[in-house]
Amino acid sequence: MPEIEEVSAPAAPAPALSGFIAESPLFGKYELGRLLGCGAFAKVYHARDVRNGQSVAIKVINKKKISSASLMSNIKREISIMRRLRHPNIVRLYEVLATKSKIYFVLEFVKGGELFGKVAKGRFTENLSRKYFQQLISAVGYCHMYGVFHRDLKPENLLLDENGDLKVSDFGLSAVTDQVREDGFLHTLCGTPAYVAPEILSKKGYDGAKVDVWSCGVILFVLTAGYLPFNDPNLMTMYRKIYKGEYRCPKWMSSDLKRFLSRLLDTNPATRITIDEIKRDPWFKKGFKEKKFYEEDFADCYYDKVSKDDQMVDGSSSLNAFDLISFSSGLDLSALFDEASSPKEDSVRLALKESPEVIIDRVSEVAKEVENARLKKTKDWGVEIQGLRDGGKFVIGLDVHRLTEDLMVVDVKRRAGTTGLFLELFEKKLRPAILGEQRQESQQA
Repeated sequence: MPEIEEVSAPAAPAPALSGFIAESPLFGKYELGRLLGCGAFAKVYHARDVRNGQSVAIKVINKKKISSASLMSNIKREISIMRRLRHPNIVRLYEVLATKSKIYFVLEFVKGGELFGKVAKGRFTENLSRKYFQQLISAVGYCHMYGVFHRDLKPENLLLDENGDLKVSDFGLSAVTDQVREDGFLHTLCGTPAYVAPEILSKKGYDGAKVDVWSCGVILFVLTAGYLPFNDPNLMTMYRKIYKGEYRCPKWMSSDLKRFLSRLLDTNPATRITIDEIKRDPWFKKGFKEKKFYEEDFADCYYDKVSKDDQMVDGSSSLNAFDLISFSSGLDLSALFDEASSPKEDSVRLALKESPEVIIDRVSEVAKEVENARLKKTKDWGVEIQGLRDGGKFVIGLDVHRLTEDLMVVDVKRRAGTTGLFLELFEKKLRPAILGEQRQESQQA
């Protein structure tokens, strides 16, 4: 199991290299350069190994900002995953070091930047898109072979090296086979909204390999079309499009590519194309040559010293992908689907398997119980509870959205009145009614 080496940086000064900070090298090895990016818990710097002049990227994680054991477990899982992956199209982890206050990931420096930045300037030709897609599938297939599922594949997490070759990065939201439950599926709701597979939205569990293939399909569409296949300013509308597989290919796409995309973006994971089938597809195979490499070629690319204080937790531990948002621009969708999430000042979103009619009926009963209140219909599945309290008007709006065939999302918002009153009515009246808790209690009584 991988662990973290506790090291104290030496105080002895070292000569600075041009363009780098004139301070003592970290651990006597690395001089920090410019800041490449930052999140809530981590910053990434360009750095240089003073021993050989090699450029590296160093992700610095502040231990003091890691408030939970689960987050530390996730960091260690990311280390474990990256250490086991040695592929020419995957960013390499060279070593992991730590002091009492910080953890340092020393990574391969990929100086070409994100693929997203390149495609943002204009769509690619099919040949160029095919080249990048072939490299992506080579890397993703390798990950799956070793029981690793990325779960946040998108152009922002694909880098280009100086030769124009693709490198998959950011395994902060990845899962391993150890996390698969007894039903054979993963259940953590995570990913980036526009790239998330429809089965993740169904809340019934999913195959990690299948959702990665879906994301690869979205990426291929973006590369060749120059825009997202599923996109809408309204998040619920976008999710409905994803769930139904509603997209249109531009006229300039070849018929072979359109056919290929239809298999990648198949909303049924059972019939969606597999990695092996992708590699046999006529559109994909054109000019494809699987790179030959040997894992021993990468044997010196990562560090293996450890300390007993940072033992890797058992792979079956329960983890919340939300903790890893700071290391990825992806979104954990768990909060969106929490069946009993807590209100944030003026609004809350609940999810439940119930018909819109039943939900509205339950809210109607609540309105009858609130003194000086009435119910007003605002749209097909939208209502407002309006009333007077303490000499002032209050309005609570409620909208029901059909996310999937049997899953509804209920948005409850304060539209007038005090926040305190909104929270009181929500906690004591609306939440129990919407979730059917009052009915359950009466039946039990």
